[in-house]
Amino acid sequence: MDIKNKTVREKIEERENLFLSKYASKSVNTKGRKRYEEPCTLRTEYQRDRDRILHSKAFRRLKHKTQVFFSPYDDHFRTRMTHTLEVSQIARTISRALDLNEDLTEAIALGHDLGHTPFGHSGERVLNELMPNGYRHNEQSVRVVEFIEDLNLTAETIDGILNHSYQCMPSTLEGQVVRISDKIAYINHDIQDAIRAKIIKSDDIPKECALYFSTTNRIRITKFVNDIVENSYEKDKILMSDECFKHFIDLRKWMFEHVYNNSPAKLAEDKAQNVIRLLFGYYCEELQKQYTKSSKDEIMRTACDYVSGMTDRYVLIKYEENFLPSPLVQKNNDEFLFKLAEMNGLKQ
Repeated sequence: MDIKNKTVREKIEERENLFLSKYASKSVNTKGRKRYEEPCTLRTEYQRDRDRILHSKAFRRLKHKTQVFFSPYDDHFRTRMTHTLEVSQIARTISRALDLNEDLTEAIALGHDLGHTPFGHSGERVLNELMPNGYRHNEQSVRVVEFIEDLNLTAETIDGILNHSYQCMPSTLEGQVVRISDKIAYINHDIQDAIRAKIIKSDDIPKECALYFSTTNRIRITKFVNDIVENSYEKDKILMSDECFKHFIDLRKWMFEHVYNNSPAKLAEDKAQNVIRLLFGYYCEELQKQYTKSSKDEIMRTACDYVSGMTDRYVLIKYEENFLPSPLVQKNNDEFLFKLAEMNGLKQ
């Protein structure tokens, strides 16, 4: 075929085959989607995935979901969306340096946290206690893209989203890049946010970690990225050096001791968890009244889908509507709850 007659997508696929690493995921070799779709003339399959995630409702809601600090008074604290964008930036830099597929990397990064609850990991812990089979945000992220919003993504993007958590390992190097970039992003920006909140000072960071990584955010990130690129280039897995990994683990452990657990950042955690617990129970009761022929598991699954998708702001609005006395309150419509009930096959 004459190159003048090729589509933009075909030209991009040719460039991928010519210039990407032999370990990269080439768009033309995708395992595909659950439902076949005609190829786009302008975008590769992974570019389409990225665009679908970016335009999804779940992605937009990330801007009002907690990263570490509940309802921060300062606009410069991270939210789940800004965390996602920082993961994407770090992951794309690493993928580009390793000649991997940057589009697949970006798609996985943008979608990896779509299943996060309101109030961050605090909300996740509550739903994990309440749901019969537990709750894991990576699995809910897949449920969001496969079922709730039905984005019909490629197998490689879904694999990366599902396996970005610590106990998992993605099958593609692009997914592995996102998995490690997620850790780099949250450790570094959570240090910065904790300093802004006056929970810690930069001088508090363990001396060995500070000497190795620096106390400056951009220098720390650069140290991580350079180490990963140097140790992963032309290899079939994404690696840190032993020295870098040791200091990373030490820094992460220190953050859990001084920020993530038992710090002022967690003062409102019990209240936040109680809000989610009460709302979950309330919606289970409401669904049970209307869908009398549905099982308890179906009812709980629907309530979980609804509550887990809420933003911090919206969950507080629904709590106020349903549990606090107030004259002439105009209740918001729970239409999507009943849409989820229909999707989940609840029976009246």
